[in-house]
Amino acid sequence: MDLLIRPVRLSDSEDINEMRRQEDVRANTLALATETVAFTEGFLKSLGSDDHVLVAEFDGKVVGMVGVHPFKSARQRHTACLGMMVRTEFQGQGIGKKLLENILDLADNWLMLVRVELDVTSDNERAIHLYNSFGFELEGKKKYSIIKDGEYADLLMMARYRIPAQLK
Repeated sequence: MDLLIRPVRLSDSEDINEMRRQEDVRANTLALATETVAFTEGFLKSLGSDDHVLVAEFDGKVVGMVGVHPFKSARQRHTACLGMMVRTEFQGQGIGKKLLENILDLADNWLMLVRVELDVTSDNERAIHLYNSFGFELEGKKKYSIIKDGEYADLLMMARYRIPAQLK
C-alpha cells in the first residue's frame, strides 16, 4: 500500500468529517452522525502550535488521523493526550500502526514527552491490542463514561511512559 503520512491540512476537512461519521469510527470516538464539515474545519482551525496532527493519505484521500495534544499547564507539559481513527474499510491494514509509529517518534524524539495518554472504548479489542503493542498500559476504567448505541459504556484509560535515559 502506497501510504503517505503527513501533517493535516485544512483542505482535509471533508475527508476527516466523512471518516468521523462512519458508523464503526463513530462508535469508538466522540463523533456524532450530525457533525458538519464546518465543525471539522473549526476543529482544524483551532489547533495551536503545540497540537500535532498527522494523517494517512492513500490515493489522494485521508484514510486515518492521529494527534498528540500536550497539556498546557507548566507542570504537565511532559504529558499529552492521543487520539486516533482509521476509516472503516482501511482498518486492520497497518495504517493505525504506521500512524502511531510516526506520532510516537515525534513525541519521543522531538517533543520529549514522558507520558502519552488516551481513552479507548472497553470493547475496542483491536485498538487495545495495538496500543499494548506500543507499550501503553491500562491505568483504569471510567465507568459509564460514553454513550454508545443507546447505552452507557466504559472507557479504558491507558498511558505510555518514556523516561529519557539522562533522567534515570
